[in-house]
Amino acid sequence: MAVDRARVERLTRELLEAIGEDPDRPGLRQTPTRMGDLYSEFFSGVGEDAAAPLAHTISVTRGPAPDTLPSGAVLLRDIRFRSVCEHHLLPFAGHAHIAYLPGEQVVGLGALVKVVEILAARPQVQERLGEQIADTIAENLDTRGVLVVLDASHGCVTMRGGRQPEASTLTIAARGEYADAVARTELIALIGASTSTGTANR
Repeated sequence: MAVDRARVERLTRELLEAIGEDPDRPGLRQTPTRMGDLYSEFFSGVGEDAAAPLAHTISVTRGPAPDTLPSGAVLLRDIRFRSVCEHHLLPFAGHAHIAYLPGEQVVGLGALVKVVEILAARPQVQERLGEQIADTIAENLDTRGVLVVLDASHGCVTMRGGRQPEASTLTIAARGEYADAVARTELIALIGASTSTGTANR
């Protein structure tokens, strides 16, 4: 279901009036149109099938490279994402790290990125987002285990309330073999190394 841009524009005018502003003054005249564009982008994942990117799989043993079966996990780190918190409609953004233990069928790495993008482009909370990513991969891909780690900064923490600009939130969702904390220790260490390197390079 596409975002109703015209309705967003009308409601933006009402919101500006509700806070005591004049939506027709020069600085705000284009704001309703800009908000229509913004919401169409931010909420493009509403109603979209997050499993669709996983439909095209590659056979490991009968595919183009049968000698490349991974003996361990496939880990894709530092996927940048942004979403909108459903509590205050403020943005939160950060990095997603996804690992899975492949079976006979694998997907291109870009498909995992697309899953994150679709599920993030909805009103969300970080905890649910991680669980939805893990469920989508576990239920639609031939895998023995899935691990999803999200590390994000939230506008509702950095800009309002306690106003903690350096605070970030870390969540973990695990399925299959990675539901065992010991089994995911190595991956958590690898993700932690990526996070600390990124912090050092800021």
